[in-house]
Amino acid sequence: MKLLILLISIIMLQLPGRVSMAAVPEITAEHAVLIEAVSGRVLFEKKAEERAYPASLTKMLTCLLALEKGSLDDTLTISNEAAATEDAFMGFAPGDQISMRDALMGLMLVSDNSAAVAIAESVGGSRAEFAEMMNERAREMGAFQSHFVTPNGLPHPDHYSTARDIAIIAAGCWQNNTYRDIVGRMDQQVRWIYPSNKAINLKNTNKLLWSFDGANGMKTGWTQQAGGCLAASASRNGINLIAIVLDSSTVETRFTDAQLLLDYGFSIVKRSKGVDKARTEKRILVTGGEDFSVTAHPAEDIFFPVLSGESSADYTLNYSVPLTVKAPVSKGQRVGSIAIMYKGQELRRVSILADNTVHDGLHPVSLFLGLLDKIADMIRIALGR
Repeated sequence: MKLLILLISIIMLQLPGRVSMAAVPEITAEHAVLIEAVSGRVLFEKKAEERAYPASLTKMLTCLLALEKGSLDDTLTISNEAAATEDAFMGFAPGDQISMRDALMGLMLVSDNSAAVAIAESVGGSRAEFAEMMNERAREMGAFQSHFVTPNGLPHPDHYSTARDIAIIAAGCWQNNTYRDIVGRMDQQVRWIYPSNKAINLKNTNKLLWSFDGANGMKTGWTQQAGGCLAASASRNGINLIAIVLDSSTVETRFTDAQLLLDYGFSIVKRSKGVDKARTEKRILVTGGEDFSVTAHPAEDIFFPVLSGESSADYTLNYSVPLTVKAPVSKGQRVGSIAIMYKGQELRRVSILADNTVHDGLHPVSLFLGLLDKIADMIRIALGR
């Protein structure tokens, strides 16, 4: 009996929270990565930096650009090219009109390829110009191993990414509240502006929204070349995870692969708060404005994912905030950033946003600050710096 009690005690000592006790998932996907969404910390990866086709996961970036550069109330007119796009679930005809809001629902819930073309034409002026916007925005987020040609992810030899880059893009998208609202919807009815009697009910193709505890987005994808693809996000107990799988063996295994990754992540990570956005205020001087300063706060609270045996002390924050900005400054404008560092390696940047608008103006202090800036620039030029 004593021997049995001893054995049980030894086993119990091994159980609480040890990473070694969590089985590393075996998945069918050729490429995968699991990250904690707020910090960008990688918790699992498999060939995550090898080039792969992203299929319709491309539409996450298309959606983000539409939200950043367009308006939900914009009216989109379906062109001949958009109407003729393959795999278009919504059945657009040339000349149809629909709001940007409803086009985004079709884009993200049922992966309508023609909606992607219509959005690209509306936001970028043309598909080619929109592709340039996509590549520039991807680089801004730190996705440097990607190149986008189409707004929908239909096959093209020069349209590629990596699981790591798609995770970076997904984390960037996740910061947008409207984006989260769209991708978390299970279903939605959309109506045409013209013809006004046309409507359709959309059901989200992301099956995890119905079957996985805490699932709240993001996007499915599949082509013959890309295989089964999925970006899946979920939140439990304040922990936010994003799983990316590319080239899963079937359209069904992309869901089981992502579920295995998310379950694994929730079993090994807890969170520690690093920044309370409400209590973190920066004041920046404004030149040439109606006021001489503006306050700014981080776009979101920052939490550190901490694995068993680790400490939140492994994380540091590097603030990048200019001394001055030039008017005009818009409320919500990005005026700085916070780099989340893990053991000296940058994981992700969180934007610092202006709290209010400062128009062009003649405030004496602001004008004086502008003069000082010009003098400083002249000195730097003279010194060749």
